[in-house]
Amino acid sequence: MRNITLIIALFLSLNTFAQQGISVEKLKKHIYFLASDSLKGRKPGTAETKIAANYIRNEFKSYGLELMGDKGFQFFDIIKSAKIGNGNHLFINKFHAKTHEDNIPYSFSGSGMLKAKVVFVGYGFNIDNENFKWNDYENVDVTGKWVLILRSSPEGKRHGKFTKYNSDKYKINTAIEKGAKGVLLVGGSSSHPNDKLVSFRYQRGQSQFEIPVINIKRALANKILLKSKTDIKTAENELIQNKKPNSFLTKTIVDAKVVIDFDIITTQNVIGILKSNDKTYGNEYIVIGGHYDHLGFGGHGSGSRMPDTFAIHNGADDNASGIASVLAIAKEFANCKTKPKRSIIFIAFSAEEMGLIGSNYYVNNPTVNIKDIYLMLNLDMVGRLIDNGSNLSIIGTGTAVEFNSILEKSKEDFKYKMSFNPSGFGGSDHSSFYSKGIPVLFFNTGIEDDYHTPFDDVEKIDFVAQKYVTEYIYKLALQFANSTDKLTYKETAGKKQKSRRTSFKVTLGIMPAYGDAGSGVKVEGVTADGPAYVAGVLKGDFIVEMDGTKISDIYDYMDVLKRLDKGLKIKIKVKRNNNIKELDVQF
Repeated sequence: MRNITLIIALFLSLNTFAQQGISVEKLKKHIYFLASDSLKGRKPGTAETKIAANYIRNEFKSYGLELMGDKGFQFFDIIKSAKIGNGNHLFINKFHAKTHEDNIPYSFSGSGMLKAKVVFVGYGFNIDNENFKWNDYENVDVTGKWVLILRSSPEGKRHGKFTKYNSDKYKINTAIEKGAKGVLLVGGSSSHPNDKLVSFRYQRGQSQFEIPVINIKRALANKILLKSKTDIKTAENELIQNKKPNSFLTKTIVDAKVVIDFDIITTQNVIGILKSNDKTYGNEYIVIGGHYDHLGFGGHGSGSRMPDTFAIHNGADDNASGIASVLAIAKEFANCKTKPKRSIIFIAFSAEEMGLIGSNYYVNNPTVNIKDIYLMLNLDMVGRLIDNGSNLSIIGTGTAVEFNSILEKSKEDFKYKMSFNPSGFGGSDHSSFYSKGIPVLFFNTGIEDDYHTPFDDVEKIDFVAQKYVTEYIYKLALQFANSTDKLTYKETAGKKQKSRRTSFKVTLGIMPAYGDAGSGVKVEGVTADGPAYVAGVLKGDFIVEMDGTKISDIYDYMDVLKRLDKGLKIKIKVKRNNNIKELDVQF
């Protein structure tokens, strides 16, 4: 009965409050400005991004919205790049190790100094599941100490039961949980025969550990183990042969200091609010937002799909289109003759392309009580809905119990095709809100070949369809704002992603699509000469299996990619015209 009441409230008399003022001309005005060459791709921290932020803030102000934060801005810092600073050292007894030659800090290491004993903890595992157990910390106390950890696993780099526990970051997190204050990682001769140090390469949006983390060569590891009358090769072989932990406190003290210098930039979210005077619902909030940043001039590490091309990435669809629609919706709400019951917060997020940094900052530093946010609506790439079979994808439909029935009903008023995906996580700003227990809906009209290239230009926008999409989202938001029912938050299937982009050792060379879950991953684009292209993958294929693992959604796809290394050859299965084809992919 409750759901029926909500549906009736949402979809009767849609025009009671609406002014029907959303127009192609208004959308064009915003996108032509935000995606112009003069804004140089809206890269966070640039003067051009400040111009874009000022434009959005001034629009909010002109609509009569109350500006939140610092006169409409919420400033935050971002690490743009990092380098090894002066003053790094590592002493083993009186031996002074040389940075870059026999040791190097990881780019995600914390800066700091530690002089402490070293505990050898094998592969650094703490595994306890129904299939097997392996706890390298069971009989040792690492509190306040360095831990010396072998990289990889007893199975080497082969796929097996240790695969999901192999990553350096997983082992570092485990060490920190056990109380370690510093981590030394060394490659064993079986898995890292060349004994090569890792590259110091800062990845955009990566998080930093708070403790020093150093990669060392085997010669240094042997110096640490010398008083224990063993060496790293012997210790490694015992672990591989005996297949059980063998951790111990060494008799060595390591004195090391890590100094990493960061190039920090400041950027800003833009926030305005339409406050409600309703005594019952006025202190509940709907957030409507999208990101306004893009990739600047592209280049390596920017996220561009053409990293060797230095050119303005205007980002007309990604995401000038979303911001244009947010602005149009904000103006419609502001023009309502009767204010909605719930207050509406409009946010233009920065640094989404660097790893959802702006939205993550907001949910951890909200301008209202985070528990009072009723719903978050995210608009990211809503300008390329062409009536040739493309869908309006709505992601997050499983994050509230009531969503499916409401959205199924809303299909009756939408002339284009829709697809629903229940997951609350994904590569856009709604994920940050879902991680805080807030129902979310993410609107997206698909990924085209121009995505993250210099060719995502305003001429490609389908303004008529975007107007229709924007009107649909506005009506949906309006009725949610006036509903007297609660939304029941629900956790969805799929693994939680941190609010930063995952770094993979390999890439398949496709653009996966947002859309319905459960049927594989649809290929929206194939990069020329990439592994998928060479293997014969075509745009429109659905990847249904990779390396023996069934692929039902984007999360399965990413989980497989995480475990793959360069040089591997795997088999994938794709569904094409209802036929399954098996292809060989070489990374």
